[in-house]
Amino acid sequence: MKAPATPENETERLNSLRESGLLEIDSSPAFDRLTRLAKRFFKVPLAMVNLIDEHSLIVKSADGQAPGSVPRNISFCGHTILTAAPLVAGEPRVRFYAGFPLRLRDGASVGSLCLIDYAPREFSAADLAVLGDLGALAEDEFAAISAATTDELTGLFNRRGFNQLVRFTLSVARRRAEPLTLGWLDLDRFKEINDRYGHEEGDKALKAMAQLMRTSFREADLLVRFGGDEFAVLFADTDEKGAWIAMQYLAEQVENYNARKLHPWSLLFSWGLSEFDHNGNDLQQWLKDADEKMYAMKQQRHRAR
Repeated sequence: MKAPATPENETERLNSLRESGLLEIDSSPAFDRLTRLAKRFFKVPLAMVNLIDEHSLIVKSADGQAPGSVPRNISFCGHTILTAAPLVAGEPRVRFYAGFPLRLRDGASVGSLCLIDYAPREFSAADLAVLGDLGALAEDEFAAISAATTDELTGLFNRRGFNQLVRFTLSVARRRAEPLTLGWLDLDRFKEINDRYGHEEGDKALKAMAQLMRTSFREADLLVRFGGDEFAVLFADTDEKGAWIAMQYLAEQVENYNARKLHPWSLLFSWGLSEFDHNGNDLQQWLKDADEKMYAMKQQRHRAR
């Protein structure tokens, strides 16, 4: 198969995908219903809802035997996102493919609803219309997920919620001449929890961390699950020294939680703090500074192991 071209708006497309919240969800009953319907209606062995990130195809729902991780450069869906119309194609092993490009509300093409068969078949105009109707339902679900500002698993704000609120928070702090400090947190050895004990235990670890953040910080502080095992907290009217004290308190609460031995795993996290400079910072520099400080702590702990 010829490798798909890179869209001219690839940077903007990837930014829209990351901001949408779609990459963070592990499952969607709505997507599962659509793939079941598509498989049953078209009588194909496999129907999928996929996303295309920078390097790979990510299966968000599949009815049938779905492939594992598929590099973007050998995926049909990598071609589908380049078109405004459904793509129908085939190749020696996959004898039939039909994919409907799925777009976000801003027009960014981020994935596909696709059908796969291992025998050749015809696909009529009526079939294309039905695939388009199912694709429109998938796009409606994309929009609903993208509009949500709360992380479904932990109940904290998600990336979109953070992005919507952070500029307002900065504006208020600037007008009141109040300090504002960002804490960036990342769970250590989280992959080991998933690999050793399973993703259900990994979800329990994320929910436990979120609850400890709620009980350790003030209601005025903005708590965020930024994605995966990354968390953030915006400390309102707090300088970096005050935020450091708050983070130390969280660390103590995590130690106390681990001492109770409620799970076969322990919570460990690295963190970094950055106070916003109202005279010099911009938002991206601020986020990067907190992230780099968190990463430095993580590297230091890794070398000490």
